[in-house]
Amino acid sequence: MNKPNAKTPNIILGQPPLDDAAIMSGLVRYTMKSMDSERPTPFGSEVVDSRTGKPLVRALNAVARENDPSSHAEVRAIRLACKRLKAPRLAGFTLYTTCEPCPMCMSTALWSGLDRVVYGATIEDAAKHCWQIYIPSREVQSRSDMKCVVEGPVSRELAYTLFTHPKMLDAFQLWHHARDKE
Repeated sequence: MNKPNAKTPNIILGQPPLDDAAIMSGLVRYTMKSMDSERPTPFGSEVVDSRTGKPLVRALNAVARENDPSSHAEVRAIRLACKRLKAPRLAGFTLYTTCEPCPMCMSTALWSGLDRVVYGATIEDAAKHCWQIYIPSREVQSRSDMKCVVEGPVSRELAYTLFTHPKMLDAFQLWHHARDKE
């Protein structure tokens, strides 16, 4: 596990290292703002330039708001980044996400050609609070023909605070209650 202030070498491009912990910290702060909204979420993602760390886009999970089960933060960030660049490929960019991507999100990351995926909390952390598919991101990557470095957990404890925030714990209870009615 990376130390809180660790910098991960930018192996892919031979550039100076990105400060993964600092980028994750900023993403957690951004995602934490959702706790003051009607629909809090622990899931946030950000696409940044792999060479400079300059942010391109950020997105939050919007499954309930958009009534779209594919509207995960990672997929939304990738879609927004591709639209902003007017291109279906994100080579030269890194995806940061507060939680390890599910298989759908990791597949989207691979199809988009991202250089790296860096995550905070793990699938196991998320599963303590909501449904998950137990296929690690590294396994999805290893079963593809596409190259993408998967790193994490980075700042796991910090990212996990999104799941244990009192407003989020209340939201999880509502999610479980609604699911039990199905």
